[in-house]
Amino acid sequence: MEKQTKKLLEQHTALTHSENRMVTSHVQRAQDDWVLHTLMIEGVEVPFKYRRKKHYKNLKGARVNLTYYPDTEEVAGMEFEYMRVVRLRTS
Repeated sequence: MEKQTKKLLEQHTALTHSENRMVTSHVQRAQDDWVLHTLMIEGVEVPFKYRRKKHYKNLKGARVNLTYYPDTEEVAGMEFEYMRVVRLRTS
């Protein structure tokens, strides 16, 4: 684990770091001026979401290192859990 990642985890106790995880699905869609990326990770049923200003290469099948924290969003009156990605690096 990198120094920056360790420092980030020490400063923010709610963050979780996972290394060398396989991406099974990667969807990119426009949302206002941003591009919303949704990843599904092998063995995890909860989506991982993050935003970027531009489209990014498709990560399906890639191994990634993720730093994230759990969050919820309300859709049609129901709450859904997802993981908000703070940092993403390909392995």
